[in-house]
Amino acid sequence: MQVTDNIAVTIHFTLTDDDGEIIDSSIGEEPMTYLHGSGQVITGLEKALHGKAVGEKFTVRIEPEDAYGIFSEDRIEVIPRDMFDEGDVIEVGMQFEADVAENPAIVTIVAVEGDNVTIDSNHPLADVALTFEVEIIGLRPATEAELEHGHVHGEACHH
Repeated sequence: MQVTDNIAVTIHFTLTDDDGEIIDSSIGEEPMTYLHGSGQVITGLEKALHGKAVGEKFTVRIEPEDAYGIFSEDRIEVIPRDMFDEGDVIEVGMQFEADVAENPAIVTIVAVEGDNVTIDSNHPLADVALTFEVEIIGLRPATEAELEHGHVHGEACHH
């Protein structure tokens, strides 16, 4: 069996930046399982995995365009402090989920000046080329329920 759309893919991975700093890793933890073709992993990694088989190990460098995108000044905006609930502590570096351009995104507070709060909805890894070391450890056809819901079901899933 090969990695194709609608296959549940289980991998171990280590993710690093161009300086070799580890950003994330499943080594020593549970492997990651996702539904191939559903957009659950970045485009570049999905392309690199497509057609591979269990047991394959590889390293791939993914440019920002196929990872978390290019940093955009348009994604930085100043909003009034009163958009937050009264009593909320608002500090630089805080993150929260908000609807940005009709999609949920993680937003980071980058400045607080008086009644103005500057937020950045660029992904924290925007503009970063990523290197994945990957080992494919499992492949199986997705179930009908997984295909219907658009993700792999596991012990933590409560549909």
